[in-house]
Formats: sequence, C-alpha cells, structure tokens
Amino acid sequence: MSAARRQMWPLYAAGFTTAFGAHAIAANLGGFSDEAVTSLLVLGGLLALYDGAEVLLKPVFGSLADRIGARPVLLGGLVAFAAASAVYVIADSPGWLWAARLGQGAAASAFSPAASALVARLNPAAKHGRAFGSYGFYKSIGYTLGPLLGGLIVWAGGLRLLFTVLAVLGAAVALWALLAVPVVAPLPKTRQTVLDLARRLTAPAFLGPTAALAAATAALSVGVGFLPVTGRAAGLGTIATGAAVSVLALCAALVQPRAGRALDDGRLTVRTGMIVGLSVTAIGLVAAVLPGLAGVLAGAALIGVGTGLITPLGFAALAASTPAERLGQTMGSAELGRELGDAGGPLLVAGVAVLTTLNWGFATLAALIAVGAMFAFTRGRSPRIVGPGA
Repeated sequence: MSAARRQMWPLYAAGFTTAFGAHAIAANLGGFSDEAVTSLLVLGGLLALYDGAEVLLKPVFGSLADRIGARPVLLGGLVAFAAASAVYVIADSPGWLWAARLGQGAAASAFSPAASALVARLNPAAKHGRAFGSYGFYKSIGYTLGPLLGGLIVWAGGLRLLFTVLAVLGAAVALWALLAVPVVAPLPKTRQTVLDLARRLTAPAFLGPTAALAAATAALSVGVGFLPVTGRAAGLGTIATGAAVSVLALCAALVQPRAGRALDDGRLTVRTGMIVGLSVTAIGLVAAVLPGLAGVLAGAALIGVGTGLITPLGFAALAASTPAERLGQTMGSAELGRELGDAGGPLLVAGVAVLTTLNWGFATLAALIAVGAMFAFTRGRSPRIVGPGA
C-alpha cells in the first residue's frame, strides 16, 4: 500500500465513525432505552441534540482547522467523541445520556469538516473526485451499518454496550490518525473581513454545490425516514422496509467512488453530473408514491443513485473553487448546508403530509429539488476542476 493510501484510510474511518455513531444510536434510542426515553418529545430532543450541535459548530471548527491545522482538530474531535461516548458508559443514567449525545455531536462537528479538508489537502486536484468518492463510500457504509449493527449490539448488551463500542471506535481511529495522517501546516492567509466571508459564501461557486448537497441530504433523510412508512401502509413487513432502506444506502455507497473516478477521468463534468444526480433524485421521490414494494424499492434505489452521484461531485467542486487556506471554513459551512437539508427535508415532507398526504410530501420535495437546487447550481459557471476532465 502506498504512503498516500495509508494516509487516507484513517480519514475514511473518521467519516465512517460520524455516520455510524449518528445512525446507530438514533435508530435504537426509541426501542431499547425505555428508562431514558419516556416520551416522543424526549426522543425528538435526544435526536435533535446531535444534529443541532453540528449545525451550530461545524463552521466554527472548520475555521479553526484553517487557523491551527486540520490534523489537530481531527484528532481532538475523535478523542472528544470517544470521551463523550464513555460518559454514558460510566454514568449510565438518563441525564448523562443527554450530555453524551450532545458531546458526540459537538465532537463530530470538529472531526468531520477537518477530515473533509484533509481529504482535499492530501490529494492533488486531479484526484479529488476519487478521494471524495471513496470518503463518501465509507461514510455511506456507516449509515448502512448503523441501524443494523447498532441494533444487534444493543440487543446483545444494551445501550451502554453500543456507547462502549463507539468509545473504542473513536479512540482507535484517533490513534490511527495520529500515526498515519501527516502534519499539514496551516497555510498563510490574507486578512478576511466579515464582508469577504459573506461574498465567498454567497458566490455561485459555493451556493450551487452546497444547495445540491443539501438537496441530496434532504432526499436521503426523507427516504430513510418515510419509505418505511410508505411500505407499512402498503402492507409490507419490517424486513422488507428495512431492506429497502439498506438498498438506498448501498446504492449511494456504490455510486460515489464511480462518480468520483468519472470526474477525474474527464468522462463526467460537475455540472452534468449534478443535473443528472438531482434529476434522478427527484424521480426517485416521485417513484416512492407508486404502490407496493415496487414503489418503495424504485424510490430507494433512485434516491440512492442520485445522492451518490451528487455528493462527491459537490465536494470536489467546493475544493476546486476554494483557496487551500480556507478549505476548513468552506467544508464546515457546506456541512452546515447538508445538516439543514437533513433536518429541513423531513420537516417539509411531514408538514405537507399533515395537510394533505405523504405522497404529496414526496412530490413537493421532488419539485423543489428538480427546480430550486438545479437552478441555484446552473446559474453560475462550473468551477474549474484541474486534471484530465478540466
């Protein structure tokens, strides 16, 4: 294995850790923690803590990574994730569950954008598609295994065992990163005013990819959350609906490395890939309204393919249009956009469903993705990607 590959594996593991940690606990809080989760309101609060911390802190830690270097922020975040997980293992009380969940979210807010920035810094621009495709692949594997493996762990030893596994995982990845990820010194920066930052974050080169990433994350979250509801309404069992969600995550995982390679090899451009990805995602949401297993599986597969196409292209485009010394800030801000999509997509679909039906909720999000995000991306010029596909 080459030295460059050895440097990347801990970053892939960090992506897996944040995805697995988020979904493993979220999928099992309601069913296996009766003492801590006493109502749907409490469950909602516990679920929101993780995402809420990420929304508030990812841009902050992204900027910190630019100032002191991404590696210290990566290592500190992973150590903090392990420590926050250990809090509940040691205390084992409902109150400390809230503290542990908040701590995990805050820690993920540090190491997630730092890992993305390092993926960009440690790879030449001509290989950014491959690098972000592989990073997204392992993150999707974390999303896929989280509910399944997390449920098995909780079944075997309760919620404390799951937090123990996460504590060990965070510590192991931190040690791995300490040994394998090189020191990447922060680059000198020109002074940036608040107005300069606002201009950069409202430029088409940032807004287009970020809007597409937010749309993809919204569709992914809606698919994971609401396709099982559609399946149950059609008389499908939990095995069938669970398999459909796994199909969604698996398709997203398999497509991302291929999309990244196609970008680097010049077989795909950012703009074309984004338009196709957004269109396929919208079609998948429309397909979800079809009756029975066919609609659930078609919706899951198409949403997975569409979001898998968008994700590596979006991050590669952001890396290409961002000065190297501002990568952490850009990645943290882009992750904020994704978190807003993650929360806003289900809220939108649920709100429309309350007033009409779930099918209209799917259709509304499909329309917004097909029109709004695509328009936001295609208004500006595509960022220049250095390499064969330039």
